[in-house]
Amino acid sequence: MTNEQKAIKATYFSIAGNTCLALIKGFAGFFGNSYALIADAIESTTDIFSSFLVLFGIKYSNKPADENHPYGHGRAEPLITFLVVGFLITSATIIGYESIANINTSHDLPKSWTLYILGAIIIWKEYSFRLLMKRSKQTKSTSLAADAWHHRSDAVTSVAAFIGISFALCMGKGYESADDWAALFAACFILYNSYKIFRPALGEIMDENLNDDLVEEIRIVALKVPGILGTEKCYIRKAGMRYYVDLHAIVSAKISVKEGHDLSHRLQDKLKEEIPQLGNVLIHIEPDDYH
Repeated sequence: MTNEQKAIKATYFSIAGNTCLALIKGFAGFFGNSYALIADAIESTTDIFSSFLVLFGIKYSNKPADENHPYGHGRAEPLITFLVVGFLITSATIIGYESIANINTSHDLPKSWTLYILGAIIIWKEYSFRLLMKRSKQTKSTSLAADAWHHRSDAVTSVAAFIGISFALCMGKGYESADDWAALFAACFILYNSYKIFRPALGEIMDENLNDDLVEEIRIVALKVPGILGTEKCYIRKAGMRYYVDLHAIVSAKISVKEGHDLSHRLQDKLKEEIPQLGNVLIHIEPDDYH
C-alpha cells in the first residue's frame, strides 16, 4: 500500500468516526442537559468537514507534475492544513462564546449517564489520535497530522466535560455551571492545538530547514555510490508527502564531463532507491580540486 493510500484510508476512518460521534454527543448533550457534550458535538461536526478537506488535500497534492505545475501539487497540503486550523479556531470561538453565556444562565444538572458515554468517547478518540498520528509519520503528511490532533483535542474536550459533569453532580444544585467551565477550558485547549498544527505547516510553506536527520541520511547514502568522494551543500524542501533535494556532490576533477553526468544519475537513482519519500533530486557536480 502506497503512502497516499494509507493516508486516504486513515482519513475515511476519521470521517466515519467523527460522524458517529457528533450524533452521539449531540443527542447525549441535549437529553442529558450537558452543554460540555454539546460543545464536544460542535467540534466533532467541524472535524467532519475538516477531514473532508484533508482528504481533498491528500488526493490533490499527490497529483503528478504537469506543464503548469512542474514541481507537482504538494504545496496544496499545507494550504489545506491552514483551512483545517480555521475550522478549529471557529469551533473554539463558538464553544467559548456559548460557554460564557451559559455560565450566568441557570439550567438543570447534567444527567449521570452522560459520564458513561464520555468515558467511551475518550477511549475511542485517543485511539483515533494514535492511529492517525502513526499514519501521518509514515506518510509525512502534515494535513493528516492536523486531523490526528483534532482527535486529541476532541479527547481532551471530552475529559474536560467528564470532569465538569462529575463536579456538578458531586456538588449538586448551585454548581451546574461547572459543566460550562469545562467547555470553556476545552475551547482554550483547542486554540492551543490550533497553533501546534499551524506552525509546522507554515514552516513547510516557507521552506524552513527542519530536515537535519534527512540531510545526514542523504550524505551517508551518497557515499555508497562509487566515484562520489563527498557532499557539500544539501538543501531540502517538503511539498506534500515528498522531499525535494538540491545536492552538491564532490567527484574527481580528472573524470570527463560525461563520467560526471553518469555519476550524478547513479547518485539520483541510489538516493531514490534507499529513501523512497524523495521526489526530484537535483545533483550539482563539484570537482575535488575546487575546494
